[in-house]
Amino acid sequence: MQLHELQPAEGSRKVRNRVGRGTSSGNGKTSGRGQKGQKARSGGSIRPGFEGGQTPLFRRLPKRGFTNINAKEYALVNLDQLNRFEDGAEVTPAALKEAGIIRAEKSGVKVLGNGELTKKLTVKAAKFSKSAEAAITAKGGSIEVI
Repeated sequence: MQLHELQPAEGSRKVRNRVGRGTSSGNGKTSGRGQKGQKARSGGSIRPGFEGGQTPLFRRLPKRGFTNINAKEYALVNLDQLNRFEDGAEVTPAALKEAGIIRAEKSGVKVLGNGELTKKLTVKAAKFSKSAEAAITAKGGSIEVI
């Protein structure tokens, strides 16, 4: 291959549609905008949600509730997911992330009692459900609230 043989990959380049360049171009005169009206003008776009002066849908619908800005969101882990670890292992939020059980720690990790635990583990998390706490201690493991 030589320099003069180089070409861009097929489909990587598009020819720009040059509007307003004569009738034979297919987009002459009004440049594909039709005739008159708001959409034909420059800067004549209408904002999202605008319904031509009619009260918009988001204002017609009743509003309910609120979003608590102080709400804490926990990364949830079920008991059966902890069976991936070896017997007697220490399960921390970092270990859970490394194992791919949780994506992000968020405000902390909460262990829920879904599923069955088959191993003795030391689990360190921000919160435990009562059933999860009982299941871990029943297997001889221990819990530690971080």
